[in-house]
Order: sequence, then structure tokens, then C-alpha cells
Amino acid sequence: MAEAKLPVSMKQKEKDVSRYADMFAALGSESRLRIMRLLLSAHPDGMVVGDVAAELDVTPSTLSHHLDKLKNEDLVSVQREGTFLRYSANAAALEELLGFLYAECCTRNKAIEPRKIVCCK
Repeated sequence: MAEAKLPVSMKQKEKDVSRYADMFAALGSESRLRIMRLLLSAHPDGMVVGDVAAELDVTPSTLSHHLDKLKNEDLVSVQREGTFLRYSANAAALEELLGFLYAECCTRNKAIEPRKIVCCK
């Protein structure tokens, strides 16, 4: 049986949804969420791995695992500085991810008032 052909725009939307699901899955761990919050607090400079490990009290091997998962989903970027690795939050990817949710919950059907999302507690 032949597979149904979807219009290009629908194929792209399905691809986007899959990508966003992978990004949310990467953020779906308490440790990775703590790492992201810390890197966002250090934005745009980021932090070297040793400082992240010290701040969160995480072993280097565990931290490396979590940072790799975040990097694979393009949520963080890494830059080598001599013998150090500096990680920073990929604000553009997070903006895109949040925009994906925002477009549905706050613009089309007004499930949540936009001003409630912008404000942080």
C-alpha cells in the first residue's frame, strides 16, 4: 500500500514536532533542567564544565553525560578554551521551542494569557 504524500508544509510541521519532542525529552530530567537553568543564569557567557559541576555538585562523568544529551538536541553549545570546555545555553533553540508551545496555547485559542507566561515567579 502506498504511503500518503503530505504537502511539504505538513511534512515540515511533523519534522518540527519530532524535533521539539526530542528537545523536551532532553529537558525531561531533573539534572538536565538544573543544568539549563544554571547556564541560562550565566547567559551569554556560559560556564566552564568545572564550575557547572561545582555549582550543581555533580560528578564530571555524570555531568558529561547530561551535557552531551543537551548538546545533541542543540539546547547548549560548547566552545573549547585551551583545556577547558565552556558551555552556554542556546537561547535561539529555546526561543524556538517555547515559541512552538506559545503559538498554540496563547495565540490561537488563548488557553493561557500571554502576559502570564512572560512573568516569572
